[in-house]
Amino acid sequence: MVDDTIAVPLAVRLHLGRAAVQTIADASGVDLLHIKGDAVDATLRPGRQAGSDVDAMVRPGQIGVMDRALRRHSWTVYSTFRTGSPFGHAQTYRHEIWGYLDLHRSFPGIELDGERAFDRLWKGRGTIAFAGVDCAVPAMPAQATILLLNAARAGATRRNDLTAAWHDRAPAERAAIEREVRALDARLAFDAAFGRLDLHRGERGYPLWKAVTTGGGRVEEWWGRIRAARSLRDRAALVALAAQVNIDALAHRLGREPTRREVAAEFFKRPMRGVGELWRRGVRR
Repeated sequence: MVDDTIAVPLAVRLHLGRAAVQTIADASGVDLLHIKGDAVDATLRPGRQAGSDVDAMVRPGQIGVMDRALRRHSWTVYSTFRTGSPFGHAQTYRHEIWGYLDLHRSFPGIELDGERAFDRLWKGRGTIAFAGVDCAVPAMPAQATILLLNAARAGATRRNDLTAAWHDRAPAERAAIEREVRALDARLAFDAAFGRLDLHRGERGYPLWKAVTTGGGRVEEWWGRIRAARSLRDRAALVALAAQVNIDALAHRLGREPTRREVAAEFFKRPMRGVGELWRRGVRR
């Protein structure tokens, strides 16, 4: 018997996935910006692959509309804004054909209000066609800025991004990136990308970025998240969330939905792991 299954190259699947997501956004009246991966200008990612999933940023006020539209078209939630990352910036979806989508409502490092930040990126947008569908992308200086902020989180694994998005840029291009950083209020993360995070000691976001960029443990990460919260209400919500088990992460680790017993066991293991992290940190210091 002949196997009629044909493997679709990753780059092709990503192109089709972006087109599929954009088609849903267009039909729903949603403003969507495609970021990272193959949505980035080729001069900013020389020799780089297209990525492994689709990344897109949605106008914050339209998150609910886009979420419902994706679910209607067989996209399922893989991890939520609350559980996906310490920045709470993206929700991840999975589709049996198109793979994974990271839907951003913000981008880590951009401190400007979400709607105002999106407006700025949207007004300067250009377009790239994926599988014949026009997809909006940020302007070049904004693309470079996003790559640099992403490199700040990823550390050594993204050093090539620093070269392509900054060191290889002409002086006029660097000046444009600097203007974008100022306009988006992204100086702390921008400096973190170049090892200058300690210039921001005492700032609200410093502890979180310190934990993220130095491989801090979960206790330091949660403390950083609480310190970075914009209001007492947000801090109280994070304190409550810190006490809960991340069921999404547990399910991914197990490869299936956890049982109640497994959730309960994880709940009691977490404090012990936290104590262990603090003890090891103290010994190293």
